[in-house]
Amino acid sequence: MTDKAKAMVSEGEVLARFDQAIAKSSNLAAFMDWLNRNIGSQFENYDQLWRFSVENLERFWTLWWAFIDPVFGQSDLGRSSISNIGFDPTLVLDSRDQPASGFFEGQRCNYASYSLARCDDAIAIVVVSEQNETKVTFRELNALVAAFSKRLRDRGVRAGDGVVGYLPNSLEALVAFLAAASIGAIWSSCSPDFGSSAVADRFIQLKPKVLVAVSSYSYGGKVFDRSSEVRDICGALGANLELLIVDHTESFVEDRFGVFATAEFMEPIEGLDRPQFEDLDFNHPLWVLYSSGTTGMPKAIVHSHGGIFLEHTKALSLHCDIRDGDLFFWFTTTGWMMWNFLISGLLVGSGILLFDGSPGYKDLYRLFDIAASKKVTFLGVSAPFITSCQKANITPKQRYDLRGLRTIGSTGAPLSPEGFSWIYENVADGVAVASVSGGTDLCTAFLLSTPFHDTKAGVLNVAGLGAFVIAANSEGQGVVDEVGELVIVDPMPSMPIYFLNDPSGEKLHDAYFSTYPNMWRHGDWVKERSDGSFVIYGRSDSTLNRGGVRMGTADFYRVIEMIPMIVDSMIIDTSRLGNDGKLVLLVVIEAGGVFTDGLRSEIRTRIREELSPRHVPDLIVEVSAIPRTLNGKKMEVPIRRLLLGEEIDKVASRGSMANPDLILEYQDLKDRL
Repeated sequence: MTDKAKAMVSEGEVLARFDQAIAKSSNLAAFMDWLNRNIGSQFENYDQLWRFSVENLERFWTLWWAFIDPVFGQSDLGRSSISNIGFDPTLVLDSRDQPASGFFEGQRCNYASYSLARCDDAIAIVVVSEQNETKVTFRELNALVAAFSKRLRDRGVRAGDGVVGYLPNSLEALVAFLAAASIGAIWSSCSPDFGSSAVADRFIQLKPKVLVAVSSYSYGGKVFDRSSEVRDICGALGANLELLIVDHTESFVEDRFGVFATAEFMEPIEGLDRPQFEDLDFNHPLWVLYSSGTTGMPKAIVHSHGGIFLEHTKALSLHCDIRDGDLFFWFTTTGWMMWNFLISGLLVGSGILLFDGSPGYKDLYRLFDIAASKKVTFLGVSAPFITSCQKANITPKQRYDLRGLRTIGSTGAPLSPEGFSWIYENVADGVAVASVSGGTDLCTAFLLSTPFHDTKAGVLNVAGLGAFVIAANSEGQGVVDEVGELVIVDPMPSMPIYFLNDPSGEKLHDAYFSTYPNMWRHGDWVKERSDGSFVIYGRSDSTLNRGGVRMGTADFYRVIEMIPMIVDSMIIDTSRLGNDGKLVLLVVIEAGGVFTDGLRSEIRTRIREELSPRHVPDLIVEVSAIPRTLNGKKMEVPIRRLLLGEEIDKVASRGSMANPDLILEYQDLKDRL
């Protein structure tokens, strides 16, 4: 690692100016030019367009749909949005009250029809696993989905039925999803590293007709048998479930379930080159995503065809600047919302890369090797992955030609200023860094960047178009240069249309709208800077408060996890209202390392010097590992509740944990503290 990357980097420090040539040729520039020519606007910069998009929310989304779909642009609603003559905003949104009743009631669309609009010989999918690679053209993808869709229909699958996948990030997962979506069936997926009880807790809420699954998967050079888990999942989902198995079908032929080989469903059918797309309501359910489920049954979050189509095309095209002919790659599994975000690259005509495997198999250069060899133009990773690369002192630009890489995206946790700097120093000269923040709940990012913005260390450059994001004080008023609750003032199309098994909508309301009436409380601490950029400080329900000073957990991790021997960490404040508790730092030491008084002293010194004396923990405790959810999130809130005295079975569900065996260690820790 270079001295510059080791040193603390100032928040907001400009690391790179935006590329004028890229900005002028960007999708955002094309959209602004189209607006200026067609609606008589004079947008000269992003801030003007963003202000228009939130003040004229209904018209903005209609104009965006008209821009990306000329057929819709010729409809009465599309034409009126362009001319602004007779445009009726209530045809887009009844009111801006939240939760919204739904966007574009009565309009028709199908997500899959937009994803498969291309049917040429350009590369649509590059699949890379730890064993092999393959490429699929848009024409071939259409044929695969058409065959799979027809065979689902032949088995009685109809609009509104459930089709679920227990699958890695593979071609089979993508084809199964698009086939289900083309029919109007509702999709949901879990990664095969999820345990059977965690999967059953999720899928049983949808009551699916079909399960598409693998009986084994590979990760880190090892093969993991999941046939027992598949049987358990089938047993939980009922006798009428049909099972499509990707591999080793013969292992299941004696079971009571209807069993078919996925390869048979994907076998092209002569004369059937394109799928039949069901004509669906804009708000027809597309897929179900899930909350972490750390304390009970996961919330089953339903998004719509039209809402995801509009939001993802906007985010990917205008903010990420993903273009026709690009290759878009975000490292993810099918159990994380970034898989849903990744596959939406097809909506904007881009090729997408599906990687099934470990990002650290053999070494941490793996993703950069793929990016260079496959000519990836946008590489997305998680912030913890960047931190791992920093600590491993790798220098990808010394090994690979990454000049074709325009952007590196980061999400999953706040990316530290030093993480931004490391990318510029060690990955590629001139690459843009786009740290983005959003969530499973909306299945998008609403704090992002654009091709018109400089890269500034540690900050997210803008609120997304159509996303009225503020840092709210306790009264729900927006504040600038102060930390507040991340709040979305007005509806967005990709907000949930409902939760499964919540007919009254009470659970949905309580999850997001009970704190600030009519406004979405996301659950993060955020600061809006005076230049319009944002800084995320971590989850608001895990915030630390020392002597009246509010502290974000991200600040701690930025300092602690750059100490060479520290592999992972968690900071917990056991204070309650009116009762000062202890600030407890849990640390994981690298293999072979010894937790000494000297290391404890170094941690305290670094925190005191780089944060403040108030940040210095009362206790520093070594643990074997940090509890994480199945999607890799630190379980700060459940562990805080545990240390405050609650029973462990009430604060955490083993099925929601990536490492459930830690339960006993943390029970013992609670007793010792």
